[in-house]
Amino acid sequence: MSTPYPFTAIVGQDDLRLGLLLNAVSPAVGGVLVRGEKGTAKSTAVRALAALMPKVRVVPGCRFSCDPAAPDPACPDGPHEDASGVSRAARTVELPVGASEDRLVGALDIERALAEGVKAFEPGLLADAHRGILYVDEVNLLHDHLVDLLLDAAAMGASYVEREGVSVRHAARFLLVGTMNPEEGELRPQLLDRFGLTVEVAASRETDQRVEVVRRRLAYEDDPAAFAARWADEEAELRDRITAARALLPGVRLGDKALRQIAATCAAFEVDGMRADIVMARTATALAAWAGRTGVLADDVRQAALLALPHRRRRNPFDAPGLDEDKLDDTLERNGGGDDDPEPDGPGGGGGGGLPPRGDGPDTPPPPADGADDTPGRGGEQPEAGAPVPGQGGEQRPVRAGEPFRTRMLSVPGLGEGAAGRRSRARTEHGRTTGARRPEGALTKLHLAATVLAAAPHQRARGRSGRGLVVRRDDLRQATREGREGNLVLFVVDASGSMAARQRMGAVKGAVLSLLMDAYQRRDKVGLITFRGRDAELALPPTSSVDAAAARLDSLPTGGRTPVAAGLLKAHDVLRVERLRDPSRRPLLVVVTDGRATGGPRPVELAARAARLHAAEGRASVVVDCESGPVRLGLAADLAGELGGTAVTLDELRAESIAGLVKDVRGTGLRGEGFRGTDRRAA
Repeated sequence: MSTPYPFTAIVGQDDLRLGLLLNAVSPAVGGVLVRGEKGTAKSTAVRALAALMPKVRVVPGCRFSCDPAAPDPACPDGPHEDASGVSRAARTVELPVGASEDRLVGALDIERALAEGVKAFEPGLLADAHRGILYVDEVNLLHDHLVDLLLDAAAMGASYVEREGVSVRHAARFLLVGTMNPEEGELRPQLLDRFGLTVEVAASRETDQRVEVVRRRLAYEDDPAAFAARWADEEAELRDRITAARALLPGVRLGDKALRQIAATCAAFEVDGMRADIVMARTATALAAWAGRTGVLADDVRQAALLALPHRRRRNPFDAPGLDEDKLDDTLERNGGGDDDPEPDGPGGGGGGGLPPRGDGPDTPPPPADGADDTPGRGGEQPEAGAPVPGQGGEQRPVRAGEPFRTRMLSVPGLGEGAAGRRSRARTEHGRTTGARRPEGALTKLHLAATVLAAAPHQRARGRSGRGLVVRRDDLRQATREGREGNLVLFVVDASGSMAARQRMGAVKGAVLSLLMDAYQRRDKVGLITFRGRDAELALPPTSSVDAAAARLDSLPTGGRTPVAAGLLKAHDVLRVERLRDPSRRPLLVVVTDGRATGGPRPVELAARAARLHAAEGRASVVVDCESGPVRLGLAADLAGELGGTAVTLDELRAESIAGLVKDVRGTGLRGEGFRGTDRRAA
């Protein structure tokens, strides 16, 4: 086994280290989600924590790691009366992104069921992680139903398996740690809420810290064992402190004043539900124990709020996690201090239990001089939105997006086989069972009835004599299931002067923002192409980070001519490359324009030719017609016809009263038949 990087050797990342240590002291906090850019020691810190966890005593031979002092009475391997115990290190179990539901929660042992005629349960990763650490790297890329399962188990401390004739319940208490890069897509707010704490990490911008990070990493890679030995004393000291804090935790008192502060803070920040209050209470208690105290201070409550509330305040996918610290301080002050007579501070030092800097450390960039802020829309005197930018050749400043709204659903026709999502029909690993087939490769989802039917006629010839069926490989049948897939939604947005001149860009951005929110909810990848002036630009390559697309949209300037052909050709190139990268993910092309192609020779003809390239490939497409005014030329509708899709106006896109307007998008090349009216509930 390779020597892990020492936890105490990590440079900076105070919030990350504190969040992990608090969960090590009190797993009831509910785990921690680590959000940050790549290369910020997220995985290194999680793996290093495992070496600090106290050893556990387990019942020998128990697959569910029962504690011999208090065995689980419902353990499937029990009963464990008067069982002796053995000590072992706490496990760190990693859940890969591509894991199946069977691998996570366990399943019926199919081989024994068919060969011996008995029900036998094969434990999953949740059983392996009991009394240890369950680590999920790139948790935002994990299928939603798997995230639901592991978060439910973490919240209840048990895993319940009811499937294929198996009914099993076993203990599953573990320290849950998830890491993610927000650039690759966000977790839904409902799932974010299930993590106890969230910490944001970023690489230091301070030169000396970066030098020290590189120096230590190179020393570790040269000789891991020698490097770990240099930090052995610090590691032992931290391990002892975790053990002491765990022992002290049951004696920590959460007084009425601290509890009132917690409730007032959650109410002031309008946090939904009561989970935040409970997590804050547990976190503040763990902070006090970590500091060696039996009383909770106001600083503990403050630090608990900074760790437990930011991710619970998101109301839509484009809200950035964060907390107004001035408002937090005001709320705490108005609702009194912590306990009246807390015990003196322990080894944690200051009142908050070894708190990280409050944002005034070397990692924090200096504020703009003289209070200036040159970021558009962020204070200071700014030119009016839509006004020309000096020296930009007619380019106009970005216009604020209009209010987003709920859109009709668009979906790609046919039956795909892409990644699980919520948009188009597809053959998926999860969904309703529609039939059975012979497996191609490894069997993943057994269709038990079809397998039995295939094997039954051959039992006499195979000499069956016992309870179990005599089953051959050729008898096995794979269940075929139908669910929903996520698609690649590529937006091609007209940012030319004709869009801005009619004061429509705000409404256009609002419509695109609404479609982006829909894509977020349906677990799509998105890309953004803009065209204006003489060319088109790939503003955002296809990504799962829908909020990144919203940020690009917000800063989109307008002006110049309308090179529609350039936008469509750029889209063709992008989709061609994406088809090679991810051939199973089907694209949906959304063109947002008034259709007024200008610039260069024969712009309308070139746009039509570019559109026909997409139509020839049977690509699903829709044109959002932004033309307004009493006189309409219908150019966007003509463009939709060339694409083999259809056109829909901005008003029609948001009109809830028009039943079944924006539904399945046909990519069949049949002009004028771009949408099919279906019952919205079926979508």
